[in-house]
Amino acid sequence: MAHPFDPLVIRHSHRLPAPSGPAGQGDVVARQFDSALMSVGFKLSAAVLERLSTLSEDTVVETATRTLDVVRQLVGDHVRHNTYFRDFPAGVPDTFDFWMECIADALRDDASRAGTIEQLRTGVVDLLTLPSYGNYRHTYAEMLAAHDELTAAAGDRMTVLHLGGTSDEEVTALYLALAGSSTPLGEEGLRDLGVLAAHCVDGPQPETIPVRENRAVVNAGHLAAGRDLLLDTVTDVLRLACALSGGDVTLVKPTRFRSLSRPVRRALLAGLDAVVAAAPAKLADVPAHREAFKRLGERLHPHEYPNRPHAAEVFAVARGEQVARSLDSRVEELLGADDITGATRLLAAAPGKLLRSLDRLLRTCRTDGERDAVVAAAEQAAPRVSGRVLLSVREHLHNRGRVPGGRRVFVNQRARAWVATDTRPPVPRPGRERLIAALDAETSRRLPETGHLLIDPDILDVALPLSGKSTAAGLGVLPRGSLSPVDGELLRFFVHWKQAKCDTDFDLSALMLDADYETVCWLSYTALTAVGGEHSGDITKAPEGASEFINLRLDAVRGDFVVPQVNIFSGESFEAVKESFFGFMTRDAEQAGRPFEPRTVRMKSELRGPGKVALPLAFLRGPDGRWWARWLHLYLAGNPHSNRVEGNRVSVATLVRGIVERDYLTVGYLTGLMAGRGAATTLWDGVTVPDGPVTYIGLERPDGLHPDSVIVTPENLRDLIPA
Repeated sequence: MAHPFDPLVIRHSHRLPAPSGPAGQGDVVARQFDSALMSVGFKLSAAVLERLSTLSEDTVVETATRTLDVVRQLVGDHVRHNTYFRDFPAGVPDTFDFWMECIADALRDDASRAGTIEQLRTGVVDLLTLPSYGNYRHTYAEMLAAHDELTAAAGDRMTVLHLGGTSDEEVTALYLALAGSSTPLGEEGLRDLGVLAAHCVDGPQPETIPVRENRAVVNAGHLAAGRDLLLDTVTDVLRLACALSGGDVTLVKPTRFRSLSRPVRRALLAGLDAVVAAAPAKLADVPAHREAFKRLGERLHPHEYPNRPHAAEVFAVARGEQVARSLDSRVEELLGADDITGATRLLAAAPGKLLRSLDRLLRTCRTDGERDAVVAAAEQAAPRVSGRVLLSVREHLHNRGRVPGGRRVFVNQRARAWVATDTRPPVPRPGRERLIAALDAETSRRLPETGHLLIDPDILDVALPLSGKSTAAGLGVLPRGSLSPVDGELLRFFVHWKQAKCDTDFDLSALMLDADYETVCWLSYTALTAVGGEHSGDITKAPEGASEFINLRLDAVRGDFVVPQVNIFSGESFEAVKESFFGFMTRDAEQAGRPFEPRTVRMKSELRGPGKVALPLAFLRGPDGRWWARWLHLYLAGNPHSNRVEGNRVSVATLVRGIVERDYLTVGYLTGLMAGRGAATTLWDGVTVPDGPVTYIGLERPDGLHPDSVIVTPENLRDLIPA
């Protein structure tokens, strides 16, 4: 019997929970299952094949059906990817010739002739009014018939599904990993955690839940089951209320609180009352979310509960009837009086805030004595700060060693990006270097004993996942700033979207930049062909779903950077459509195949961010001519409508430059600290697997590792971040 949460396990871990069922001769069906998986770029490990071979054919078929559904969704093969130009990438016309053909078609059409003639008289023709523009002119089957079969190549992606424990064991392990994560989860992770928290409420729980958003989601499951809540700040209660209302537990977006039942209101007020009674200073957290607390008070009716006087204080502070000065306001008062030492002493009570304030404190110090006091306070606070804050501050201080001036890139928690002139004075070098050494030492102290380290060299340039909030869900997705090699002669981008309520037009484009980040050329619906590339054609609405592609021959690309982007021309946002995702494929020139071939997909990510322009990643040419992907995960505000690559070239180039030229802390940094502690380290050659247990860190888990090995791949890369 299949477990309802097996798909979550497969999607998050690429492990197949050990199938169970009647014994039988399932070997033939198991091999057929493996063959079907290979057609979409997946494969069963030897252990999974062996397990399935001992089960009945019906059990294997049930397992295969469920698993294929999951992996097809992962890779983007669950939809039909048609193209406007049937023979794409062959047969793509010159842009102007194509437009003239669309006008000629409109003139031949009785229904559109008069309107087209009138537009021609004005000298401006709206392409969207032409009957043959923007709509598929052939069926999906006709498009498939126009393409030869894909020729298999050694470079095709093959993602191995490994054998897991029982379904219950795997579900519990996934719940503990998500709930106990030391870094924030993305939207998908929080959603899945909510499902698992309700299911696992009576099972093992993580020792600690360091991320507040995760705690809110777990608390929602606990509250529904009548379990004790994990609350130690008033903001914990606010986040829980957001979770119960289906709102944003990160508190970035406002939540419309639902009407709450009396038992839930009692539980939330009891939580607030207990927190404030134990530590009245926690009221200072209320002003930061004043409006949200006022809205929550309208739902909780605290006046009906005179036995919860401390909870009532929370809402009195929110309404401005009671004063509770925040730590930030007290620090600002001291800094305004140039009392750097006093502000540092006050911040020492909040170690995380102190470390995040180091840049400002150090560059405003007037004497060496003040600077030494700030550095000493930070050194003392470091052991009490979370690992992700240590690493974030370490990365920041390293980049502040660059030559001052230029542009500063800002990226918020929702991946919205913007640029401003960097007017900050430099951070003095002595204090900065002393702090970096202290942060390195503290991080090294927290790293676990790894035993024998087996490292895939391709993961060394992957950025550490210090937050998953702005990293899209999908297959082959790496954290912002990561570098990964791109192999193959052809590079093909794709976007797919399906509108929810109104006609929606997404436009896939690619901007080519030179070494100075100046525009060379672009591919889009306004430039269907360029040196080395073709666009598949513009689709202007997607009631049944639509896809667009860009094909590039890497050896013919002009420029040093290729920046794919998705522009919303009209209609619904990335977050309002039923579905939208982006990805890229690589293949050899002689492989042929359909426009979309799942086993050539290297990356597929959801498009669910704010703004009107999505920048998932950029491609850059290395000094040796090899191409690399640099992961961006950015969204630009754009215009309300009619966004085009031509209109955002400057802002895109500036953002790409900021990300490309920033140094990110990578897996190589942490493994270097591990090796510095004496861990035996071997770079994996892609073939040889040690006999004994190892700590393996790589992009893909090798088959045949010792069962007691610790495995770290992109799916659980957050496990590297020390608590």
